[in-house]
Amino acid sequence: MMMFGLSLAAFTDLHTVISLVAIAAGLIFFGALAFGGRWLWAANMLFLAFTILTSATGFLFPLVGVTPAVIFGVISLILLALSLYALFAVRLAGRWRIVYLATALIAQWLNMVVLVVQSFQKVPALHALAPTGAEPAVLVAQGIMLVLVAFAAWRTLWRARGVAA
Repeated sequence: MMMFGLSLAAFTDLHTVISLVAIAAGLIFFGALAFGGRWLWAANMLFLAFTILTSATGFLFPLVGVTPAVIFGVISLILLALSLYALFAVRLAGRWRIVYLATALIAQWLNMVVLVVQSFQKVPALHALAPTGAEPAVLVAQGIMLVLVAFAAWRTLWRARGVAA
């Protein structure tokens, strides 16, 4: 099976790289805002573009029904549409700054949920800890990640009240 002239394996690798760039850019953007009070436009734009690409390319894989990946992709694209509206149409005016950050942060969290799940599926050492993906190790990892993202979200939203974009 080919996608855009790439084998399914090569397309999967491309999708993975796009996802990792999106996550890294999101971590840089939200980290700078949450812990330094700096709005890094380049990291923000990279995060948005690659997170949209992550969701969009996810829909190009062979469809095997409604899966968590499909649901995450739909939710992410809806959140990102709202983020783009808040950022470009209303230019983060008033409460739209919080709407932007909340929707973008949830999209980042969804990316990171998938990262944890995929890590336990693809990284041999992690897969050995949780071969079915339903073991406590996965739940602990997701819990730790949720607490870290929630803390960063709180810091980001708290600081964003007074940060000019």
